[in-house]
Amino acid sequence: MVIVIDPQIAGISGDMLLSSLVHIGANQSKIIDSAHTSTDFLKGSTIKKISFEKVDKNGTEATELILDIHEESNERKAVEIQECIMRTTEKIGLSEKAKLFSNESIKTLMRAESTIHGKPIESIHFHEASSIDTVIDIVGVAIALDDLNYFDADIITSPVAVGGGQVTFSHGTMSNPASAILEIFRNSDITITGGQVKEEITTPTGASLLVNLVSGCSEFYPSMKVKSIGYGAGKKNFDGFANVLKVVQGEKLFDFNRDSVQILETNIDDVPGEVLGHLIEKMMENDAKDVTISHAITKKGRPTNLVSVICDSTNMNKILDILISETGTLGVRVRTSDRIIVPRVTVSVPIAIQDKNFTVRCKMAKNKGIVKNFKIEADDLKLIADSLSLSFKETDELVRNQVKQKLNLK
Repeated sequence: MVIVIDPQIAGISGDMLLSSLVHIGANQSKIIDSAHTSTDFLKGSTIKKISFEKVDKNGTEATELILDIHEESNERKAVEIQECIMRTTEKIGLSEKAKLFSNESIKTLMRAESTIHGKPIESIHFHEASSIDTVIDIVGVAIALDDLNYFDADIITSPVAVGGGQVTFSHGTMSNPASAILEIFRNSDITITGGQVKEEITTPTGASLLVNLVSGCSEFYPSMKVKSIGYGAGKKNFDGFANVLKVVQGEKLFDFNRDSVQILETNIDDVPGEVLGHLIEKMMENDAKDVTISHAITKKGRPTNLVSVICDSTNMNKILDILISETGTLGVRVRTSDRIIVPRVTVSVPIAIQDKNFTVRCKMAKNKGIVKNFKIEADDLKLIADSLSLSFKETDELVRNQVKQKLNLK
């Protein structure tokens, strides 16, 4: 099963994610009951009304969380909210995965506030997130994910619209996205984008839930058969688009993994081969996934070398610096590309050749649980070949036969 969370138009908030899961079919009675249970652990909070209702958002029927609460205070220590969440999940008997998800989600929010204000987590106070509705969102989403068996699914997100303009809250007015949003998404693999309005459309609670839930971010949907769709309504109404979070459940068409990488390309026509050879080595040493250099002809019949590098977004700036400093290129093209990856594992296999013992690393590719092919680490083969004074080709044949026997491969 694969789940796509789609906040690329309207962003994401805790109540939007919760409502979208209810729309798909999560048990709303469990969520409502847990909300009332949580008031036992948060003094000064009263729930006057809680329900999920169908609403129309720019022509899209969606589910909205209707919540009427009374709070005696608009400020609480963050640890009070965390304790309420933990005691509620324990009281209602959530699974261990759901408990861990709930706790990590609130801790993400707490860490962001701690970093921003430069204070220990224990002394952080929540303002906007101090209400019982934060507990309802986090615990409710955990219940819904448990109920739908989504904790065992492959969950990905599209890029997140965060809005623009300015936002005014307890600490005054600042540009949107606010610091908490940026801090939550910092060091995650999730891409953010401005969106279509100058308002806050992604909340810290929604961001915290998302970073603890998804396994990756992709601009494109995976190859899948769509089974269910949930639309979670936000409170605001906008001209030009429906303020809804879309969650799509489906079945993978292929038993492959998927991720996104950055591809860097540049044309070089005045760099000697020795520099290009050194460039490949240096970029691979700095975590490039692959480097390809191919010959081509450009304008006016000029011969050139096209350098193409695949890397993670986290390593992109480092690779860019190397590419520019080593070659002197005046420009680099950058694009994001999705990859389909055949599942693979690396195993160490002990072997014996000519009465000498070695261990070789083998990368095995699997499709539908069956090993389709394997490749022996070239450095290991070279070491054995040099040790036994054999050719690389002969060593490869000897080692391959032993690996097949050891792993019962055909």
